[in-house]
Amino acid sequence: MSTFISEPGTRLGGRYRLEDRIDDSGGWASWKAIDETLARPVSVLTFAPGFPRIREVLTAARAASRLTDARLAQVFDVEDDWDQAYVVMEWVAGDSLDDLLADGPLEPARGAEIVAEAAEALAAAHAAGVAHLCLTPQSLRWTSGGGVKVIGTGIDAALADVTADDPALADTRGLAMLLYAALTRYWPGPGMGSLPPAPLADGKPCSPHQVCAGVPAGIDEVTCQALFQLERRRGPVLTTPGLFADALFEVIPAPMAPPPAAAPAYSFTQDYQQPDSGPAEYGGGGGWGPPPQQQQRRAPRPPRPPGSRTPVSKAVLGLIVLLVLAAIGTGLYSLSRNKGGGGSAGPSTSASGQSTSPAANTVLTPVNAKASDNGFQARGAYATNPANAWHTQFYLNNPVFGGLKTGTGLLLDMGKSVTLSSIQLTFGPTAGANVTIEIGNQPGLAPGPSFTKIAKEKNVGSGTQTFQTTTSASGRYVLIWFTKLPPLAGSGNKFEAFVSGAVLHGSG
Repeated sequence: MSTFISEPGTRLGGRYRLEDRIDDSGGWASWKAIDETLARPVSVLTFAPGFPRIREVLTAARAASRLTDARLAQVFDVEDDWDQAYVVMEWVAGDSLDDLLADGPLEPARGAEIVAEAAEALAAAHAAGVAHLCLTPQSLRWTSGGGVKVIGTGIDAALADVTADDPALADTRGLAMLLYAALTRYWPGPGMGSLPPAPLADGKPCSPHQVCAGVPAGIDEVTCQALFQLERRRGPVLTTPGLFADALFEVIPAPMAPPPAAAPAYSFTQDYQQPDSGPAEYGGGGGWGPPPQQQQRRAPRPPRPPGSRTPVSKAVLGLIVLLVLAAIGTGLYSLSRNKGGGGSAGPSTSASGQSTSPAANTVLTPVNAKASDNGFQARGAYATNPANAWHTQFYLNNPVFGGLKTGTGLLLDMGKSVTLSSIQLTFGPTAGANVTIEIGNQPGLAPGPSFTKIAKEKNVGSGTQTFQTTTSASGRYVLIWFTKLPPLAGSGNKFEAFVSGAVLHGSG
């Protein structure tokens, strides 16, 4: 019996129980199913007898299964028996771009961040030899955990028999069309789903700024350069998803700094709660962040009577004069010794007796950040206000990312090669994360040959923690790699990590 005509309740491979048929089109069907072995929802593709492109779809699914970027929906299993063929993929819960646009265009910076994340993910796919080629508003999802997912990479094109002479260019223009839709709620073409066709000028879609006046000039310019393949004044033509992502991150406005608080507003409290409506609301109420230092207040001293003075004996005055003269003499002696040694101060000595260079204690500030989860918030990792912190998505029932993957990366771009002596990070209100810190000269969101491990810690505590480096390796990029998440306070079965206030010390 063909899998295509299976009914709800059918088990495939002895473990995938079909539940709801989501789509049924052109000889293939999409199902929501349950993987009974791992007790998680999955998406399953089944095929009608004689479906002409089944070999191409299965080949594309195998290629997509090798992709590791967490922003790309994962392929878990492929069965190639022609009568019982099926593909098992990650079930992505959340809103499509179509859903997000139901009430109007997105705020420009948010729309650009979402599409830039998708572009970075597809750049990783292209590096592995896989293109999407069928990007639509349904291909881009905003998950319930607050992150970007691209679905159907390679597989949708095989289902629809779509090819391209230049796959990188085709996906770049597809991403630009998604951004145009996010900025305007129009589709720069004949129309797509619920989106009407964009208004035209001289036979071409009007620019996003012409349709919606609030679109910043930089985002408008990059969108048009990718969509219409226009020459750029500030860099190469945008012909690949990676170039498009880089150009977008250059023009996305930085988040506004919050006004200075009159008093510490964030503390770890037992009544901490995870907000449900998204990252902008973190830090409200009893929010999370480093506890304010306790200050000991003295009782006020009673005022002196008018004209009163504190008596000082001549002996005390004499002693003070002698101490001042001794201090001056010591300073002059030290200065003369330094001159005799060449006029430069030697290296200082640490508490352990080891010589340390003053440069090793220089504070180094990242110039940018990226992340596998919630990459649009990555710069919050070095924000000083915990309300702007970066956080992962939350995962259910298992601190190792719900059993869906083995780790997630937060990448700090230092702008130049540096050597680190310590890394200080502020975590959320609960302990339990496993963290490895690596350094290298190639950007990447997972450990690899280009990185060297410089610090590692299991079950990291809450609040501000300092990691001392174990090697003198140098590089431009610092990767903070999580392999286990702490429990989300008060949630019972959710796991999520937070990072803010990154302070790096070293030289470079």
